[in-house]
Amino acid sequence: MASALPFYSNFGVLSSSRWLYGLLAAVLVVFMLKLLTSYRRLQALPPGPRGFPIIGNIFQVPLKMPWFKFSEWAQEFGPVFSLNMMGQPIIVLNTFKAGADLLDRRSNIYSDRPRFIMAGEILSGGLNKSLLPYGNLWRKMRRASHEGFSLRSAGKYQPIQAREASLAAIQILEEPEHWEEHLERAAASGILGVVYGRPPIKSSNHPIIKRMRAYVSKVAASVVPGAHLVDIIPALNCLPASMAKWKREGVKWHEEESERIEALTQEVESKMVDGKAAPSFVMDLIERKARHGMSDKEIAWLAGNLLSAGADTTAGSLVYFVLAMVLYPEVMRKAQAELDNIVGRGRVPAFEDQKDLPYVDALAKEVLRWRPVAPIAIPRTVSEDNWYEGYLIPKGAIVVPNIWLMNRDPVIFPDYEEFRPERFLNGTPDDTHAMGHTSFGFGRRMCVGYSFANQMLYIVIAKLLWSLTIEKVEDTEGTSLLRLTFALPELQFASTLQVQIFTAFSRSAVYP
Repeated sequence: MASALPFYSNFGVLSSSRWLYGLLAAVLVVFMLKLLTSYRRLQALPPGPRGFPIIGNIFQVPLKMPWFKFSEWAQEFGPVFSLNMMGQPIIVLNTFKAGADLLDRRSNIYSDRPRFIMAGEILSGGLNKSLLPYGNLWRKMRRASHEGFSLRSAGKYQPIQAREASLAAIQILEEPEHWEEHLERAAASGILGVVYGRPPIKSSNHPIIKRMRAYVSKVAASVVPGAHLVDIIPALNCLPASMAKWKREGVKWHEEESERIEALTQEVESKMVDGKAAPSFVMDLIERKARHGMSDKEIAWLAGNLLSAGADTTAGSLVYFVLAMVLYPEVMRKAQAELDNIVGRGRVPAFEDQKDLPYVDALAKEVLRWRPVAPIAIPRTVSEDNWYEGYLIPKGAIVVPNIWLMNRDPVIFPDYEEFRPERFLNGTPDDTHAMGHTSFGFGRRMCVGYSFANQMLYIVIAKLLWSLTIEKVEDTEGTSLLRLTFALPELQFASTLQVQIFTAFSRSAVYP
């Protein structure tokens, strides 16, 4: 019996060793299979530029105007290509077909957002509709926005838009040297009137607008990949604000922003109690708060988001309109001839004239196609693995729509660099959402205010071209100037005014 103990003891050691070796072998097999699967998945991704080990393409994507680099890569790798940002797959879509196939037709899995920790969670407190994940709060905000800015609802805002267009024309005629500020004022004042029922503001330097621009700039800078380390290493968000200056400053900014936009909504509510509130989007939201299931803070932030998005994008499109008129004076003359023929000089253009002004209407579409205010749409994330054109789009991939190149698709627009409204006189291409461009986005994340934006752009363009002529001239020192020539019937005279052209209005700046 004594000799049996070593036998059993050795057997136990041997069994333990075999079990351990077996476990290690199993782990190794699982690891190798996972590595092989990962390799195969990487091989199945759309092609893309070769990156560096570990970091991938992170230093190859420019922080400024990345759409130009994306467009260059699209020529090399095709309409859908992939990037590796430190292990995070990025899928860039460069044609309308790819955008429509994935973002429209597969919107059920392509409507989520990446996690924007600094811009969406800290600066915006998880209340910025544009950055919200695809969930219950986003659906409630989307539904409320659609009710207020759908094609059916947008018509009731036309009196406000017509008023602001007239004021813009008058201000530019009186102070042509400040034309850009007057266009910014008109865009901001129009959306302020619609969202909050406010009367026209006198200047683009109004405190509400200045703060709104600051917020937009702050958020825009924060969504740029690599702008904040916390968006690359999410675990850093666990640090308390006392230990992280960036977090402390972001939280403070959010608190100040919340106080500002909540005050605007509370002002409307107070006027409603006194019976002095003008009709507005916020008033409708407050009256239907129970049906929408939104808190006071959520209503305030939704209204603030619509204000910032509407004012900023409309102002940008109007500035690009002026640029187009400087570079393509023959287009301006055709539009003015149409206005003179249909409207005449005895009255200003109105919304009722739009159906009889096809060239002016086409001109507005071409502005949005030629120079989209957002050349790259806010990225999406994919909620499940799916295949497209033989390539894997993996769950969790970030999808970036390159609107700039989509609006320059040579299949749809052979002469895409030219500003040519004539392309829309016989209707819009089928592959452009029947709009002539993709500047309002795709699918469930498509801009809800596109009807409002189209109306505003049309009426301002019509009234400006009816009121004045924009020409590029040079002074005695060769400085580029913008000349506004106007002939109002009630004034019975014509004058020529000169203002310095905006510095970005040179081909070297537009085509880097």
